[in-house]
Amino acid sequence: MSKAQELDVLNRRQCLDLLQEVRVGRLVFTEDALPAVQPVNFRLWRDDLVIRVAGGAKLAAAADNLVVAFEADELDPDLRTGWSVTVVGHAQPITDIDELVELAGTFLQPWVDGRRDHFVRIRTEKITGRRFREPGLPQYRNAAGD
Repeated sequence: MSKAQELDVLNRRQCLDLLQEVRVGRLVFTEDALPAVQPVNFRLWRDDLVIRVAGGAKLAAAADNLVVAFEADELDPDLRTGWSVTVVGHAQPITDIDELVELAGTFLQPWVDGRRDHFVRIRTEKITGRRFREPGLPQYRNAAGD
């Protein structure tokens, strides 16, 4: 018989803190009028997500200010513990020169060869998260006690 886990619903700050711990997530966007999901490396910047793209459908979604979703997680299937965070917000190309300079010097290198000359911001307009933990383990609390 498997052991049941407890589920914690996370607040915005807890979700953002967890996103700082990972570098890869899944971007959900529309391509040719159909849902598309692709893994992307990302970083948090000013509490929004930023990805670096070459162009194509992801850049087109940003240029059109479309709503996209993003999901990242860290799960252990053996222990049945971990967390998952989902972000929903508008995608927007970053074109401000000062912002581009700030991002370019500190951004992760792409995993795939080829130029990635465009930065896309995903506004964290809606963010939800869940943590699965063993019963009896302490719940995550930030400095404010949330």
